[in-house]
Amino acid sequence: MPKPAGSALARLLEASDLARVVPQLAPETLHQIIRHAGLDACGEIVALATPAQLRSLLDLDLWRGRDERFDADRFGEWLELFAETGDAARVVASLDPELVVAGLSRYVRVFDPGTFEPTEQSDDERIDHRPHDGPECEVGGYLVRAHRAQAWDAIVALLTALDADHPHRFHALMRGVRRLSNDAPEIDGLDDLLLAPEQHLHDVSLGRDDRRIQQGYSTPADARAFLQMARQRRAPSVNPVAAEYLRAADAVPSVEDAAPEPAPPEVNPELARGVPAALDAVVELLAEAGVAPPRALLAGPPSARLALIRMLMESVHDNNPDAYLARGRELTFLANALVAGCSIQDRAFTPQEASDAAVSVCQLGLELGGTVPAAFLVDHDLVTAFEAGWAALHEDVCLFAAEQLVATLTDLRWSDADVQEGLDALRAELTRQLEAGTPWHAREALEVIAMLDTPAWAGLLGLLDECPVLPAVLTAAVEGRTSAVSATDFEFIGNRGQLDTIREFVARLPDTFRRAGGARGRRRATTY
Repeated sequence: MPKPAGSALARLLEASDLARVVPQLAPETLHQIIRHAGLDACGEIVALATPAQLRSLLDLDLWRGRDERFDADRFGEWLELFAETGDAARVVASLDPELVVAGLSRYVRVFDPGTFEPTEQSDDERIDHRPHDGPECEVGGYLVRAHRAQAWDAIVALLTALDADHPHRFHALMRGVRRLSNDAPEIDGLDDLLLAPEQHLHDVSLGRDDRRIQQGYSTPADARAFLQMARQRRAPSVNPVAAEYLRAADAVPSVEDAAPEPAPPEVNPELARGVPAALDAVVELLAEAGVAPPRALLAGPPSARLALIRMLMESVHDNNPDAYLARGRELTFLANALVAGCSIQDRAFTPQEASDAAVSVCQLGLELGGTVPAAFLVDHDLVTAFEAGWAALHEDVCLFAAEQLVATLTDLRWSDADVQEGLDALRAELTRQLEAGTPWHAREALEVIAMLDTPAWAGLLGLLDECPVLPAVLTAAVEGRTSAVSATDFEFIGNRGQLDTIREFVARLPDTFRRAGGARGRRRATTY
């Protein structure tokens, strides 16, 4: 779909320096642009991307959902886009062949034409001779049959071009798809064994995980495991998930040449001179997509809320560059763990939010640990500080607010039968989730609180979240401010003062609900 004239995407595509800028953009930045503008609108940008960018971009874009499963439909959309660029064969030849085999096997089956001639078949040849009523054709001596109709024309054009221009890659891909096409289940009761296509995709997924670990990412399973362990106050010990990640990051040949990529999308600062038009458009596109441009680690205006960690990071930066780089890798791990393994306000973290949250939780852990010297981070890691802050958020904010709300609801009676039914359901669900240690799963049941007091409802949503935050409406309610406050604004929790504000808010809940009942008439509610 064409973009309206004057849009940020249109200005980017019209920029004379586009060809110079695109190859310098981080894959995360390209991914955010594609997610915002749509893949079909970004063909010209994709055509200018380098093979390395495309490999990382597909690692980001083809795996969807919280469990990051391979999206075959999205793979077809990419094939169609490559075909539209007119250079599909060169592009696909530069990609991970195992990924291409896995994707193509979701669309076509490949056979040698001779296998369909009447011959004696051996036990290990399991060819499907069922009638085929879909599209099929011969390319380069192989019979290609459509497994699904989507992207058929693009696939045929791609295979034909590969056969002509990149014959070695063509035959390697066709042999790979042919091997998967011949797979069929054995009648031997071993139903738990993966068929070849699924095993192949599993192997491709493991290869992607290895690449992303070296780039500073965590797998969803590892990220969730790390965050769950961090919620539990434990004797000081090395978290095995963090230790494995940091070992992989340290195994990269050199910090200068292959440092882990930060979570937020980046624009190479060296491009800032001489290419303002394209860069301005990129920054505007990121802003439209809700992704703030990246900030240097802990840079920006002074903030009393984060004063401690800023001071400690500045000290380690000035006195021990190696330790500073190590702390940076730890913050990268923590931010990516939040992106991959946690939600906020019932949605995924943006990269900028994850970075801000990681710093705030570390600050909270450091502050709760007592007085620390300026050189503390030279020989103390930030993962341990994060774990202390994360456990405090879970116990002193999320679980504390849930327990107090259950106690308040136990003594609350409402004359409206529907409201009372909703309150009883909330109390029962919140009690159940408290036992499981997951109060955020009671989020939908909290809606009944909005009928009593909207600011209280918005505040509780923030406190009972998987990553608890301090909503602006909560702070305004405690401070007695009456000016307009956005219901979606919040701060990440990073100091004792914010914990005190939360405790005061929760302590006021019985009075808040009592006043809500009085405003609706004394006959509507009673507290005991």
